[in-house]
Amino acid sequence: MTAPDPTREAEAARGADRALRAAARHSGGRLAAAAVCSVAAACAALAEPAVLGHTLDLLLRQDPGGARWTAWCAAVIAAEVLLDAVTARLTGGVDARSTAWLRRLGLGRLLRAAPHHAARHSPGELSARLTAQATTAGAVPAAVVGAAVALLAPLGGLVALVLVDVWTALAFLAGLPLLALLLRAFARDSGASVGRYQEVQLAMAGRLVEALAGARTIAAAGTAEREQARVLRRLPELGAEGRETWRIYGTTMARTGALMPLLLYVVLGVGGVRLAEGALGVGGLLAAVRYAGLAAGVGAVTGRLAAVVRGRAAARRTATLFELPELPQGVRRLPPGGPGALELRGVRVLRGGTAVLRDIDLRIPGGTTAAVVGRSGSGKTTLAAVAGRLTACDAGRVLLDGVPLDELSAGELRREVGHAFERPALFGEDVAAAIAFGSGPAPTPENVRAAARAAGADAFVRRLPDGYDTALPDAPLSGGELQRLGLARAFCRAGRLLVLDDATSSLDTLTAREVERALTHDVRPGTRLVVAHRISSAARAHLVVWLDAGRVRATGPHTELWRDPAYRAVFTTGTDPADPPNTQPAAARAEGTGSEPDTESAAASALATAPAPPAAGGPDAQRNAGSDAATSAAPARAEGTGSGPAAAAGPRTGAAPGEGPDAGASAGTGSAAAGGPGGRRAPGRETVR
Repeated sequence: MTAPDPTREAEAARGADRALRAAARHSGGRLAAAAVCSVAAACAALAEPAVLGHTLDLLLRQDPGGARWTAWCAAVIAAEVLLDAVTARLTGGVDARSTAWLRRLGLGRLLRAAPHHAARHSPGELSARLTAQATTAGAVPAAVVGAAVALLAPLGGLVALVLVDVWTALAFLAGLPLLALLLRAFARDSGASVGRYQEVQLAMAGRLVEALAGARTIAAAGTAEREQARVLRRLPELGAEGRETWRIYGTTMARTGALMPLLLYVVLGVGGVRLAEGALGVGGLLAAVRYAGLAAGVGAVTGRLAAVVRGRAAARRTATLFELPELPQGVRRLPPGGPGALELRGVRVLRGGTAVLRDIDLRIPGGTTAAVVGRSGSGKTTLAAVAGRLTACDAGRVLLDGVPLDELSAGELRREVGHAFERPALFGEDVAAAIAFGSGPAPTPENVRAAARAAGADAFVRRLPDGYDTALPDAPLSGGELQRLGLARAFCRAGRLLVLDDATSSLDTLTAREVERALTHDVRPGTRLVVAHRISSAARAHLVVWLDAGRVRATGPHTELWRDPAYRAVFTTGTDPADPPNTQPAAARAEGTGSEPDTESAAASALATAPAPPAAGGPDAQRNAGSDAATSAAPARAEGTGSGPAAAAGPRTGAAPGEGPDAGASAGTGSAAAGGPGGRRAPGRETVR
């Protein structure tokens, strides 16, 4: 186990204490009321022995005032009981409010932090810190007040004991130094032991949640026993620390439990001698014994002190969430009607002291679809996170329509920048709520269904037991269906910038192309930043950003970059950049002898060899030309032919080079398929035998 760093431990303790003081201020009124009631109860407890002793003397003398003092005794005892009950009620409320405040603070900081900061803690640890640990820490403010007030009765009893008879007080004081040493040793030893126990407990909780999340993988691999052993590996250590904690507590309680009665017997013996000498009456002896009992109650402070020790140790665990750095935001708004132009200037991102993005200078015009490609670990997801302000860059700036993202208000940023992810998490009571999830006004049911249709989700949602009203736990979803719901959520609240981080990886090729086409025609126009692994996604984009080892190696249209063997190797597995891509005829692969990536590589290779001139008639004509060309190309490729590019290398939003053998089923509309009835060949194409 890693040796603790004393400096970090001290800083963590100070941070935890600051959080606990803030929690106490949050419940300041109730805490003050609990303190007042507790003090009043202690005062009643201190008055009780004197009242009882005086009443006993009056009754023994048959004094007429004895009846009145008996009533006073009943009133004092009733007040003590009532005040103790009110104190317990207020203390419970303070504990609940302090716990809730700590949880809200920790959860808020967790959600406002950049994802890579939050990912430092495993889900199991986070759950333990925000539940059990926060509950234990939330009891500290009231426990501190209770421990402080608990000292009032013993100290007051000691003072009263001196006033009743100084010799009995001296007999009691003889054992206090030993009691002080016991309490000091308990606070020191139990604090360290409880801290180690909670640390091991958090680690085991993290491993348990990991195992539960990967239950299917564990079952498929047949490693259930090994995972069980891994989760429980530190159980002996946990048991040892738990037993040590209880040993310390039990030893201290046993010693104080033995010391306190011994002191009471000494006081009783000295008081009896004083009674025999006539220096102390019967009532005085009763008061002396009761005050000695109150003074001996200092040993009961051990339990309250233990609660404070446990709470402070738990607060140190919870307070690590309070130290997560928040993602800074401003108050500015974007200019109305902006096209969504995205610009990165000298962006640099560090993770663990290593640069994952280096000196990124990039400008994506508004309305452009830009595909980010690169090998695994090249920084694609980090670039997408920086572009969408899910994380901050360590150097440089990111601007949207000329406004730095760190100067935008959080509401404006999330309204205008949308995200879709590879593994989306769904929130809400039902499917419709999951699609509508987000900040700002709730979308209408029509908008929700339109977004689902654009994402290719409407058909399977309608087949669910209650359609869009199906509760999420009752909706069995495949990986592709889950991704389509995540896309629908992004489409439903699409702003001027939409970031798709590998958001179609679980979709089949046909569905992915339908989604891409819907993104062009059925979703609010704007800039799209797409982390792409399919050749067809890169080919359809206006611009390709090629990342290599955290740097932009090249940007440009797919048809131009395809001439570089190293770029082609990005889309092929196990291909050396110097080797040519697989050029096996598409017809052979369509018959089952090749894989889909190879099919796309060969088709894109053929399409990238002879760029065609832009279609006349502007951007719309270019889109139509691209769709026509892609549609014409599909049957030809299925018969072993290749085709030239569909459109110019400039910006376009229709179908483009690089589609696989099923492109004819999903590409845009336009000319009939080449070679089919009434078909015609798209301009600029040549048949490759």
